[in-house]
Amino acid sequence: MQTALSYLLYHKPTFHEAGYKTSLRRIINSAALLIAATLLSQTFTRAQVNGVGQKPYLGWSTFSQQTIIPTSIVMTQANILAQSDALRDSGLQAHGFHYINLDAGWTGDADEYGRTLYNKTAFPDFFGMIAHIHANGQKFGIYMNPGVSPSVVAANPPILGTQYHMQDIIVTPPTNGNSFGGSDKIDFIKPGAQEYINSVISLYASWGVDFIKLDAVTPGSYHNDLTINNIPDVQAMSKAIALSGRPIWLTISWALDEDYLGEWQQFSNARRIEGDIECEGDCPYLTNWPRVALRLLDLPGWENASGPTLGWNDLDSLEVGNSATAGITQTEQQTAMTIWAMANAPLYLGSDLTKLDSFGKEILGNDEVLAVDQSGHPAKQITAGFTQVWASDLGDGTFYVALFNLNTVSSEVSVDWDTLGFVNASKVRDLWVHSDLGPVHRRFTTVLPGHGTRLLQVRAAGHAPRQESMSFGAPSATLTGAARLSACSACASGYKLTYLGIGPGNTATFHVPVEKAGNYRMEVDSITNGTRSYIININGWPNITLNSSGGSSNLPSSITIPVHLEAGMNDIKFDNPASYPPDLDRIVIGGDGDELLPTSTTYEGEYATLGGSARQVFCGYCSGVSKAGYIGGPGNDVTFANVTAPASGIYQMEIDYLTQGPRSFYISVDDGPATELDLNGSSFNSQASIVVPVKLQSGTNTIRFSNPNNFAPDLDRIVIAPALAGDAILE
Repeated sequence: MQTALSYLLYHKPTFHEAGYKTSLRRIINSAALLIAATLLSQTFTRAQVNGVGQKPYLGWSTFSQQTIIPTSIVMTQANILAQSDALRDSGLQAHGFHYINLDAGWTGDADEYGRTLYNKTAFPDFFGMIAHIHANGQKFGIYMNPGVSPSVVAANPPILGTQYHMQDIIVTPPTNGNSFGGSDKIDFIKPGAQEYINSVISLYASWGVDFIKLDAVTPGSYHNDLTINNIPDVQAMSKAIALSGRPIWLTISWALDEDYLGEWQQFSNARRIEGDIECEGDCPYLTNWPRVALRLLDLPGWENASGPTLGWNDLDSLEVGNSATAGITQTEQQTAMTIWAMANAPLYLGSDLTKLDSFGKEILGNDEVLAVDQSGHPAKQITAGFTQVWASDLGDGTFYVALFNLNTVSSEVSVDWDTLGFVNASKVRDLWVHSDLGPVHRRFTTVLPGHGTRLLQVRAAGHAPRQESMSFGAPSATLTGAARLSACSACASGYKLTYLGIGPGNTATFHVPVEKAGNYRMEVDSITNGTRSYIININGWPNITLNSSGGSSNLPSSITIPVHLEAGMNDIKFDNPASYPPDLDRIVIGGDGDELLPTSTTYEGEYATLGGSARQVFCGYCSGVSKAGYIGGPGNDVTFANVTAPASGIYQMEIDYLTQGPRSFYISVDDGPATELDLNGSSFNSQASIVVPVKLQSGTNTIRFSNPNNFAPDLDRIVIAPALAGDAILE
């Protein structure tokens, strides 16, 4: 044990050994898992997964429908039976979709032992409904929260099979039992507490329950400390499930704090790593693109945390199947399913199963894509940014590789095989179109539509030599303003950089020498619990926005982007004057100088020249975690003064904007006449996008957004990219 741990803690892994990254986080997690594997018995390990967690489950949940249709309509026996029959008749069961899960709203009164029963009005024949679901060849799930209703505590019923009563097991004085409030916390040190949970789960097992979602669990659910602490509740429920003798899947929710990952892995089958994917009033549909794309920012911090013995990263409902209500396009639905599949996330649908369209059935029934989800090899991020690459090593020379375009403009996306540890691909297959592409040497490149994806199965050939890298820890940076070094036991140098943003001048600059000019890979090891963003400037060139998210306030995770460096010394500056950047552990520069850079350039609205009352505004879903707001009226404008073009010609310009209702921009290029662009949207919290062609001159251009007559939309960013042939021109 000591020798193995010493290796894990002090061995510097190669790029390939580290799962494509030189991430200290993975080493720490590996050490923790080795300890856990040694301490836990085989019997307990089997009880933890409970015979149901070896692969992520597939099915359906009521909650998404409850966000656009009243619960009183969704949560009825007639509707649940209709959903069960629709799943049976859809053909999706043959592809593995089996779960019918009831979210919040199924409950009624408590029984004589304080155990929550079903709503007898909504479900007049509850047990007949469960039997029907089982007869359809499906599984049945329910929803719970930690704690006990205060009305049940006040009634003080006996706890089944014990001498104790409800008030004997409640924390005194009463405190919140979960992040939602409205329940009293159980004290699991007290006798009778575990027995109460055992009695609850025994009852539900006798009903035929196959799945439980335990929601509002802390640390997590935006209460990332131990003031409520539902870890004992999760432990007690896991133990009760094992004692029940029935295989019941346990998912804990939501936005769990990764600092307590060991507990989540040990006592549950899956954990929700982010907030709800549903708009819940922020848009008129189930979800929207910013909420889907956020999952790609969350996953790098959790990518080493899931698998057949560790449980699964739950990304929330998959809003695929009904384009009329999904809120995302068919291209985006395919991309969403690719994200979920590469993550090996549970695939539970949010659409009305009685209204599945042909496109939804087609992509949900793609067995080659479903095999990715069920592979037991969750993917690792290879390249971050707006054009991402993810890969899963199956261990037999086969890889799943997914390429993503998070821009709305069409974009070229590439993957060099040597970043995966091999030289060439002897065989490449496109899993979405079921097409063999033949051998591909050295690098695969594709042009993806806005928000599009490509999913490949690749057979590796040849072993790529290890690429040398240089690490620059937090103490090596030059700091200005409020930026400072802070202790960090999990960081490479024992320190991290904090207070890099929220105001100009709070910066950290690394001084990086390279022998030859070229495009290198820059790994950024950072720490964040929630969505944050760096604004990176290299040698005074246009800024690079690096958006990220995560679930830990203490453990670094790694993301890597290609960057151009000049021969000699390069200054790489990190800050975010308008919003919150992550804490920064270190950067690592690697590669042979032959990486491909993105073909598009992002210009953040909040860092343009803001005229009049226009100003920077926080925006959680926006690029840079900020936007330009209060645009419109005389002088209240946004001017991008340094938009560069390599040659004169037509370019794509993506405009990411926010508005609730119709508004318009007046857009002028290089002080030319302004063109009005009418826009519409449903939210000032999450952005929409449009792409227009624009004529630029070689060198520096100025693009101005205004509305002299009325309010304009808020402006997140613009993206300039090479144009497609045949577009009209905005001059």
